[in-house]
Amino acid sequence: MVGLLSNTISLAQPKSVEIRVDLSKTKEPLKPIWGWFGYDEPNYTYMKDGKKLLSEIANLSQVPVYVRAHSLLVTGDGKAALKWGSTNAYTEDKNGNPVYDWTIVDKIFDTYIERGMKPIAQIGFMPEAMSTKPEPYKHNWSPGNQYNDIYTGWAYPPKDYKKWSELVYQWVKHSVARYGQKEVESWYWELWNEPNIGYWKGTVDEYIKLYDYTADAVKRALPTAKMGGPEVTGPGSESSARFFRAFMDHIASGTNAATGKKGAPIDFITFHAKGSPKLVNGVVQMNMGTQFRDIDKGFEIVASYPTLKNLPIIIGESDPEGCAACSEDLHPQNAYRNGTMYSSYTAAAFARKYDLAKSRGVNLLGAVTWAFEFEDQPWFRGFRDLATNGVDKPVLNVFRMFGMMQGNRVEVNTDLAYDFTKIKNESVRGERDINALAAKDSKSATVMVWNYHDDNVVVPASPVDVKLKGIPAQRVFVQHYRIDQQFSNSYEVWKKMGSPKSPTAEQISELEKAGQLQLLTSPMWINVKNGEVDMPFLLPGQGVSLVKLSW
Repeated sequence: MVGLLSNTISLAQPKSVEIRVDLSKTKEPLKPIWGWFGYDEPNYTYMKDGKKLLSEIANLSQVPVYVRAHSLLVTGDGKAALKWGSTNAYTEDKNGNPVYDWTIVDKIFDTYIERGMKPIAQIGFMPEAMSTKPEPYKHNWSPGNQYNDIYTGWAYPPKDYKKWSELVYQWVKHSVARYGQKEVESWYWELWNEPNIGYWKGTVDEYIKLYDYTADAVKRALPTAKMGGPEVTGPGSESSARFFRAFMDHIASGTNAATGKKGAPIDFITFHAKGSPKLVNGVVQMNMGTQFRDIDKGFEIVASYPTLKNLPIIIGESDPEGCAACSEDLHPQNAYRNGTMYSSYTAAAFARKYDLAKSRGVNLLGAVTWAFEFEDQPWFRGFRDLATNGVDKPVLNVFRMFGMMQGNRVEVNTDLAYDFTKIKNESVRGERDINALAAKDSKSATVMVWNYHDDNVVVPASPVDVKLKGIPAQRVFVQHYRIDQQFSNSYEVWKKMGSPKSPTAEQISELEKAGQLQLLTSPMWINVKNGEVDMPFLLPGQGVSLVKLSW
């Protein structure tokens, strides 16, 4: 089932690629836009593998990581299921009076706070007692079912907007009482998810009305809280762009349904952007260009509002495709997720998001990777996740690399095969995308180099020559980390074991070790001549290297 959809082709030795990094030419600060993660199933948060993975994610970053989860207000017993979660935060007594119970919500947020993480507190979805069409409420979706089966009674507007507003007010007030004002001021509160598709069964105007009541409640409870939206998906589509613009028009100059005043409060802006893999002659072919066009269109829309264009933007989901729970065994176009296609795509895509934002003059704060873990599922089933059964997959090691990159961006030569514009227009269909992102702080420099192509085929390694200049030291300590078929790759180790369905304790220990970020070579001190160092190496297809120099 797994790994069958990548082909091996034989080519002549690829040409050498020269990457020139000038540490003396610093640019803007390298924001940790990668330090944002999310998932559908909030009840996985406090389960065994969920806690373990959250600890791994928290530990890879030197700044707080933000976490976004669906279904924090959904009615139910708190048992996890694919694309489902519940907290039972709101029910009503026999007289229709509100009953608030924050037990499960607190359990989720406590898990984040204990690890130094922070919530993107998603206000949704609709409690059963408040839904205008509550039945059916809980779905029983599984991979292979119609995706639209998930949109049940939780997706509808409230019967009473004032009751909804009071629920939001009580949640924010409770959060301040439990965690303290300063902590909650550092969170991001947002309304709903992808309201331009089936997640919202109301109209555009009804979503805007709900936003007015929600934002008003958040700000009444904590005037300094950060509130945002609308989390539309795919702004490259006409219908999504219309929804997005209607929301932004209202924020700027509409009449507020809750207060009667002009406009509505907003502190950050959100939308989603996804790629679109498909099978071509039995080979998975990614489409980074589709994702970049969505990102660019979202940035363009924000930039068109003079009073709003400088607000922080969070790409609330930013992934190679749409459905994390749609497993590879039933969706063969998703057979990129276990191995190095996912990790190399992630390196190449995140590095370009900085340039996409800069080209539109907008303020990109974060890009959420919608991938977590799926508790008690078969090993390497092919979900879009960061770990399987507590074992980290190669993609998580890219985030470990990003977590080591500090300071300001520095200049990398621009005469390479691709830049963000070419990928936006053409994706990566011609020669390979071998490029780099580099940063420097007072005592170190880091260079991330990737070898990516949309086609999931194994090719000979490419010679890469990283030439650094402007090094402010005479000797540097060099560490070279690598993700490829041999390094930082639990999936390849699992396959070599014979793809065991129930690995032994010894095998699990070996897999856990293989899932960590590994050094390609032993660290070494090298001499710097005239501020320059030359570092040639071979970089396999779908490989990612991180070279760190310390002085």
